Amino acid sequence: YKSAYYQGGYPPEAEGVCTDLVWRALWSAGYDLKTSVDRDIAAAVEDYPRVEGSPDPNIDFRRVPNLFAFFSRTSTSLTTEVKPWDAGNAAEWQPGDMVIFGRGCDHIGIVSDRRLKNGIPLIIHHGWGHPVEDNALGYLGDQIAAHFRLDLKKIETR
Repeated sequence: YKSAYYQGGYPPEAEGVCTDLVWRALWSAGYDLKTSVDRDIAAAVEDYPRVEGSPDPNIDFRRVPNLFAFFSRTSTSLTTEVKPWDAGNAAEWQPGDMVIFGRGCDHIGIVSDRRLKNGIPLIIHHGWGHPVEDNALGYLGDQIAAHFRLDLKKIETR
């Protein structure tokens, strides 16, 4: 784990935090989250309280509250309820969905394509100093702040 400020915004491959896992996943799929967030901040800086009126492209896309604002503006907001053994609820949690945790929106993960026997999906996130895929919805379920399905048409391609 290394949270630092990097000129140009991107940390080295071996360093990162939870938000780095998100932009790297999207980058690998052909999308440029940094450019998308920067453009949206320029269009609606007032919707980004973490920016505090002074955008900084070197760090803004690496802050969970800013990703919360961006996804709130560009994605579909979904249930934050997790119900084991409920097929209808399980269907609402799809691979690639973004989940934000904490009252202050301080952690983010991606819904995996793997599930527990009870239907609850695993979450891919940066926990304990490195990327993990685990039952974060189980042990952080009471801290889910938001659940989004991305509209990839609203994210720049690279």
